[in-house]
Amino acid sequence: MERSGNFWLACDIKEAWTMGRRAQNVCADSAGAPTMTSDEALMLEFQGGSRAAFEELFARYRKPLYGFFGRRLNNPERAEDLVQETFLAVIRAASRYEPRALVRTYLYGIALNLLAAERRKFSTSSTLGQSAPEPKTDGTPEYVIWVRQAMEKLDSSDREILMLREYEQLSYSDIAELLRIPINTVRSTLFRSRLALKSYLGSEAKTNPGLRASAWQPHPRRRGMQ
Repeated sequence: MERSGNFWLACDIKEAWTMGRRAQNVCADSAGAPTMTSDEALMLEFQGGSRAAFEELFARYRKPLYGFFGRRLNNPERAEDLVQETFLAVIRAASRYEPRALVRTYLYGIALNLLAAERRKFSTSSTLGQSAPEPKTDGTPEYVIWVRQAMEKLDSSDREILMLREYEQLSYSDIAELLRIPINTVRSTLFRSRLALKSYLGSEAKTNPGLRASAWQPHPRRRGMQ
């Protein structure tokens, strides 16, 4: 049977998961210097049926997406599942993909939708008496826990914008597009959140001398936000 451009729909995502770990799709130009195929070019190649293009995209974004889910859910197993669900969604929508935005923004848009669905599901289960999984802190540096606690004090919407900027390294315009808010709202929220975080950490450092030297940094990206 002839495979169509969307033949990945018939593949097991777990197989792609394994292959993605080994994918190394770096091309060499005529002079022998390595060149990197853009995400957008790979996505179009995948849309045309390229298995290697999908494997490379998977290899590039598996870890970033795992970090995205892991930091927000504190559940490594579900984070891994949701990474697979993200790429499964890419496979299912491959024929409809249009290069209107960066592939990175496209992937995080899918991830945000899956995250919202996961949180709704958890909210429903919580009403039935199931408790949230406790964040795992074994072996976690104290300053990392400290910054996490500070982040939790922010409003959920402010925290999400700050995390997209500091963890995922998205641009202001990417964040505005993903969350469907004005770019000026992104700027003002980041400014306000950073001030609040700095104030909290500075206050806590005064009462925790042992953490002051090792943990306190004015910019959250430098320490603790890992």
